[in-house]
Amino acid sequence: MTIILELPPEIEAEVTTEAAQSGLPLSDYIMNLIERRKLKATAGTENYFLSESALAKDWLRPEEDEAWQHL
Repeated sequence: MTIILELPPEIEAEVTTEAAQSGLPLSDYIMNLIERRKLKATAGTENYFLSESALAKDWLRPEEDEAWQHL
């Protein structure tokens, strides 16, 4: 698979410098950035799903229905 990225010159320069400082080829450095972003997104989604069932216990009480009935 081939991915073509067109970055603004200032961002391209910054990413190229960071890649060189990390000792990775530019393509590997960018893939690492993407993977870290995915992991952050996954962690946030996982926390959401883990908390949903705990919060549902409160949300599904008759008192909650009554409290929100005026809306």
